[in-house]
Amino acid sequence: MDQSFRQSLKESTVHGTERFPFGAYSHHFSPGAHVVDSHWHNEAEIFYVVEGEVLFQIGSEYISVRAGEAIFIDGGDLHTGHAQGIHGCRFYAMVFDFGMLASSSYDHVQESIIVPFQERRATFPRRINSETDGRLLGHILEMKRLSEHKPDGYEVAIKGHLFLMLYEASSSGRLVNRSRSDAVDITKTERLKKVILYIQNYYHRSIKLRELADLIPMSEGQFCRFFKSMTGQTPVDYMNSYRVRQAVELLRQPDQKISDIAFDVGFGHISYFVRVFRKIMNCTPSEYRKKL
Repeated sequence: MDQSFRQSLKESTVHGTERFPFGAYSHHFSPGAHVVDSHWHNEAEIFYVVEGEVLFQIGSEYISVRAGEAIFIDGGDLHTGHAQGIHGCRFYAMVFDFGMLASSSYDHVQESIIVPFQERRATFPRRINSETDGRLLGHILEMKRLSEHKPDGYEVAIKGHLFLMLYEASSSGRLVNRSRSDAVDITKTERLKKVILYIQNYYHRSIKLRELADLIPMSEGQFCRFFKSMTGQTPVDYMNSYRVRQAVELLRQPDQKISDIAFDVGFGHISYFVRVFRKIMNCTPSEYRKKL
């Protein structure tokens, strides 16, 4: 695996703290919105859908998750998501370093439970719902409640619920081996990483579809179908989404003009920048800056 490609997609957000590496986030998205751009992180992640429906893609696997269900993403998995239906979606994400459950010494729990989990030889099922994994879902809901209210000692309770999830999955035979990946999927993922690295390096200027297709190489038509199948977005939509995310960071600097920001992130026309920004962020750049 080319580490430069892999590193380019790695999320840089720090989740939780060094002493308690557990971060929880609530999000709401309008119908058809791109919920999660293609990315990965070392930490594991649990998405619980509160309202609506989200179509997740993990590698080349597609999974639809409805309100009241959750999805588990192993650390290192490339993933993306889209709001489905006409009502948008609301979800709660919990991102954590599974090392927080490691034993202080190499005991039986570390050997038989923690290490196999970290190596993906015995990990949680992808889709978690009340029909097949009611007890697991109950622990997820309780961790959500604890994260929202943060009572004294909630950190201990969250670690306890993660341990109990491991017990429930193990005792019910629901632990899954995802240590092996299909060679075809690996090739597709590496091709996608190559294209996304190129976009992230050159987003500030005009990028032609032909440039991206030549990286693989494919015809432009083949490339567009490949990219859409892997990310759920067209190449243009992905580039616009990435550019808007860069613009969001620049808007935090009050001395920069919005027109300058538009050109700095690769938009050739200010009107097009405003239109795309509104579509993705549900507000104009100036309105976003006022919110800050």
